[in-house]
Amino acid sequence: MKDETKRRVKETFSKNNEAYVQSQVHNNQTDLNLITEWLKPDPAWSALDIATGGGHVARQLSPDVKTVFATDLTEQMLENTASHLSLFDNIHYVIADAEELPFLKSSFDIVTCRIAPHHFPHPERFISEVQRVVKKGGYFLMIDNIAPEDDELDHFYNSLEKMRDHSHVKALKISQWEKLFRENGFQLEHQLQRKKKLPFTDWLNRTLEDETDKDQVTNYLQNADAAVKTYFAVQQKAGEITEFSIDEWMVKARKL
Repeated sequence: MKDETKRRVKETFSKNNEAYVQSQVHNNQTDLNLITEWLKPDPAWSALDIATGGGHVARQLSPDVKTVFATDLTEQMLENTASHLSLFDNIHYVIADAEELPFLKSSFDIVTCRIAPHHFPHPERFISEVQRVVKKGGYFLMIDNIAPEDDELDHFYNSLEKMRDHSHVKALKISQWEKLFRENGFQLEHQLQRKKKLPFTDWLNRTLEDETDKDQVTNYLQNADAAVKTYFAVQQKAGEITEFSIDEWMVKARKL
């Protein structure tokens, strides 16, 4: 199951690597600026960006730290990102599994991971690996889509994402993430829960090409009950879905 899940991740991101570089959501500069504001990078620091995707966080950190290691499971994604960021000569690219990082313990002052952990089959291994490679007193900053604490809304959201993106594994609840952080010796220092608007067509087309698959996702959302539509702020114009909102969590934690 683990190998099959990661095969789907590679397949999805190999096919759609440019879409993730250009994605409105991933290019949100306000979001990226907040990373710098929270971490206050030091010019002597070494940073690790896990599952870098289009390299947006690596690019943001690059001017303010000594070096950035940008890792990703998908070689084609990483090659495309390296091409886009060729002018940033302190970013190094490494093909790596987030659950089996190829670095020595206590290698990095800061570790980041943005809009990716919901693709990881074993989030507990991911957090354990982050804890291993970050220095004592170092920081881990994570941003990801999260599931609502309500079980029914959790099921709806994860079902929707899985339908739209076959590489999706599971978006965890904040309470589940908090437990993993505590169990791995992290102290939460700063966190922000917020709603993230998703332009529906951009979100849909980023992973799907087949019109039948797109219709299935659209119908699932359109046919949801009123409470679900209200929670996810589904917006329609002339009967067509234009956007909806999901929950996102940003957290900075320090290794004790």
